[in-house]
Amino acid sequence: MKDKVVIITGGNSGIGKALAFEFGSKGSKIVITGRNLEALQTTENELKAQNIEVLSIQADVTQIADNQRMTAEALKHFGKIDILINNAGISMRAFFEEVDVEVIKQVMDINFFGAIYATKSCLPSIIAQKGSVIGISSIAGYRGLPARVGYSASKFALQGFLESLRSEMIDKGVHVLTACPYYTTSNIRFRSLTKDGSLQNDSPRDEKSMMSAEECARQIYNATVKRKKILVLAFMGKLTVLLNKLFPSFMDKMVLNFIKKEGKTK
Repeated sequence: MKDKVVIITGGNSGIGKALAFEFGSKGSKIVITGRNLEALQTTENELKAQNIEVLSIQADVTQIADNQRMTAEALKHFGKIDILINNAGISMRAFFEEVDVEVIKQVMDINFFGAIYATKSCLPSIIAQKGSVIGISSIAGYRGLPARVGYSASKFALQGFLESLRSEMIDKGVHVLTACPYYTTSNIRFRSLTKDGSLQNDSPRDEKSMMSAEECARQIYNATVKRKKILVLAFMGKLTVLLNKLFPSFMDKMVLNFIKKEGKTK
């Protein structure tokens, strides 16, 4: 990955930030994007302190023009794009019968259409470099979760897009990776949307018991180097995918009970 130019959307926190450090520590040139300018600048300074070459761009993945500007600035600064990591994402926590449909739309705009816009913009350079398109999905892209209807739908859609793109890119020599973390320490649960679109501001889970963002980033890096197609993380993640294929009715009840342990859904 030395001297590869890697764009990471949502690269100012959580898994995205960990990916910036992981790829950067291996000699990659990093572009991070996000909406929060202060967080971007803080992350940029931290990366530079580790002698990682980095460009930060304030951009909103839901805006086509911002994705086009992101691509143009990356090409102007580094001259190429080798890898795009579609990491920007948001979650939600509300049952479908109670949630405002605008919340689901917001989740889809970021998690799915954000990846569509960024990939469309970066793809010509990635094809020229025979590089990689990576999507950070979730186990929720294999198994729909109660009270996460918008989140699961967005991840199912993302995985369908990546699978289709993978087939289209075979003759182009472009690598497409679908990475599916299990529960990982990040800000996504704290920034999860509730039924009316307000922020949850707390986590319903024990964050200390989860895979670290750094370990998640390390495994995604290794999968990129090996040009793997699918990466399902953690034993429980692999078990969930397997059981859902074999015993879907059992899993319907199991995941509902699992989510109920989080307490009252807002």
